[in-house]
Amino acid sequence: MSVVVGYVPTPEGEAALATGLAEAQRLGGDLVVVLSDRGRFGGAVAGSGEEAEALRARLADQPVPVEVRTTARGRNVAEDIVGAAEEAGAVLIVIGLRHRSQMGKLLLGTNAQRILLDAACPVLAVKPT
Repeated sequence: MSVVVGYVPTPEGEAALATGLAEAQRLGGDLVVVLSDRGRFGGAVAGSGEEAEALRARLADQPVPVEVRTTARGRNVAEDIVGAAEEAGAVLIVIGLRHRSQMGKLLLGTNAQRILLDAACPVLAVKPT
């Protein structure tokens, strides 16, 4: 059983990662982290080899197996996350949502909406505390 997390190094991404780890442990499964190249990671663009390795090292001591993947440049992040979930046979996708303005509340973010609509498994949307 796999849990897939859409991750960017933001408070929302950290909330998704923490929740994904907890769910993978609760389910006795593994965690697949999809690192987006659209975020920033220590001042560099996330998704590069160095950032992926840093995230792998950070997650090495977790009680569940963890795989870190990076999104393909030029591809839609939602496609990468949904594709990773399909490949892994995921039972859950976890994504972080950011607080939006009143107008923004009428519309869900494009990537989040695509993941919710296209995923074959349940999607858990979390926000930072």
